[in-house]
Amino acid sequence: MAKYQTIEAAVRSEFGKGSARRARVAGQIPAVVYGADVESNLHVTVDHRTFAALVRNEGVNAVVELDVEGEKHLTMVKHIDQNVLTFNIDHLDLLAIKRGEKVEVDVPVIVEGEPAPGTMWVQDADTIKVEADVLSIPEEFTVSIEGLELGAQITAADIKLEGDTTLVEDPETLIVNIVYPEVEAEETEDDEAAAEGEEAAE
Repeated sequence: MAKYQTIEAAVRSEFGKGSARRARVAGQIPAVVYGADVESNLHVTVDHRTFAALVRNEGVNAVVELDVEGEKHLTMVKHIDQNVLTFNIDHLDLLAIKRGEKVEVDVPVIVEGEPAPGTMWVQDADTIKVEADVLSIPEEFTVSIEGLELGAQITAADIKLEGDTTLVEDPETLIVNIVYPEVEAEETEDDEAAAEGEEAAE
């Protein structure tokens, strides 16, 4: 993520659930900017369509420069509140950052490939925590399970990090585990129970 987008933001002068609801009806997302470079929390609104597209394209750790009435603030997304029914963004927490600064972020882990025949994979962790330059935050990490045999495991230590990104997560954190298919296991249990029933009947 070497580039970032500049988005216009407007200062919010009204607060509370009513004003936030009116902002959302008008196609705006209420947001708060905080951090060491912000004397007091900065309350703003941003265009919903523009910001939703940014998150969709850049990921949940997106970096964005806010143009607040001519004043520029480099920020990154720290928290997104989504409506549980519509999945629209209801509110944003944005952290003010500096170029060259390093931050800790949770990065999604994507699994690719298929394990050995007769096995299945279980993902125990969807993200891992790393430290990275604010302008070089990985969008995601990809791990391959192609051909892995029963009992094989992938941990946080196995994930390849690029550049000056470093692992903060416990290296032993289990990411993917190769196991027996659950359906087959259930069928085996059912077969054993049926066999025991037949023996009891005899």
